[in-house]
Amino acid sequence: MEILRLILVILHFVGLASLLGGFLVQMKAIGAGRGTVVPAMVHGALTQLVTGLLLVGTIEMGHLFELDNVKIAVKLLVAIVITVLVFVYRKKQPAPSWALWAIGGLTLANIVVAVVWR
Repeated sequence: MEILRLILVILHFVGLASLLGGFLVQMKAIGAGRGTVVPAMVHGALTQLVTGLLLVGTIEMGHLFELDNVKIAVKLLVAIVITVLVFVYRKKQPAPSWALWAIGGLTLANIVVAVVWR
């Protein structure tokens, strides 16, 4: 069970890199009003959501350690909002700047929740 958890953690980080990287590489374009939701952001958001849910499931099934359910609920809510924004604006060219800034900001907020909330 621990090997599965580690694989899921690695995939979760790959999804994070894809989502945040897709945002960061086009910050200049977003500022100019020409930003788009690139496929990397779509794949990253889905990867984050699915691997996050699977991580919680494997930890609960294996009784590996005690989870903070409120923290998990907050992270899930943020991940769902990110995924909805990504899917709604993935075909709009250009996407509204506020939506792209929200995707990037919420992604960073989810990182802060993961790292700081103990």
